[in-house]
Amino acid sequence: MFAVEQNHINSLSVTIAKSRRHDVRRWLPELIALPLLPWLLIQGRRTRRITPRLPEAMGPTIGQARIAGSTEPPQRPLALLTIGESPVAGVGVATHYEAITGQFAAALAMRLQRTVTWQAVGENGATLSDAVKTMLPQVASQKVDIVLIAFGVNDTTAFRSCRRYRTELLQLMRDLQAQLDPRLIVISGIPPIHAFPALPEPLRYVLGLKAKVLDETVEQLIAELPADLGHLRVTRVPILIDINDRALMASDGYHPSASGVSLWARQLATAVAAHLKSIKKSKLAAQQAASKQG
Repeated sequence: MFAVEQNHINSLSVTIAKSRRHDVRRWLPELIALPLLPWLLIQGRRTRRITPRLPEAMGPTIGQARIAGSTEPPQRPLALLTIGESPVAGVGVATHYEAITGQFAAALAMRLQRTVTWQAVGENGATLSDAVKTMLPQVASQKVDIVLIAFGVNDTTAFRSCRRYRTELLQLMRDLQAQLDPRLIVISGIPPIHAFPALPEPLRYVLGLKAKVLDETVEQLIAELPADLGHLRVTRVPILIDINDRALMASDGYHPSASGVSLWARQLATAVAAHLKSIKKSKLAAQQAASKQG
């Protein structure tokens, strides 16, 4: 009896210790930033003052990505909607065909050999709060296959708490489910802010830590979705780029160039194609099991 209770106590102690380590890690950026705050504020103001302000992309925010000469049987076009901050708004590139929405649609169409229709809902400087309050309400209710959520940089620079970030992301996912009923929600990792050329040290380092903590919050959320979202298919795709390749950054050193967006889009398409294949296999397995029972 004592051994069982002792094991329970030991297990509880380990859980508490892990929880405390998680709490410390979650607040680490704030703990590091606090003594550096005057310096970080000066660096932030100077960076905003000297960094070139690039415009949002020109042209339509809706389009199609088609596969010329495809030998595959015709299928219903796949519907893609992206909602996010400046990369979705096309800052750093000329048109939305070069921005993440158009390039993701093109890469996905090529990989799936299927037409992809797309719509970009982007706003420079937007946060998850803006997505919930003003951006998504402007989108008409419709059936969408894939939604890409691409936020994080502005929430990072605003030092949004993990709890608030999680709450607002959950609300956005619930609203997307109710309004668009997507087959798959894709949450992009936060861009590598720790390597943005426009940011000086130690500001770059501190913001990089904050972005990492918010990314970990998203990972934990997806692993522990609430019951009302348990049926929803959600995946997170990190951005994996060579942080030393300046050709992947726009002239402001803060946003991705068309080349950087292209690499990001291909990574998204690879992950999504694999996920859609998994969904298809699961459905076939379920149908076969049902037919055997029948």
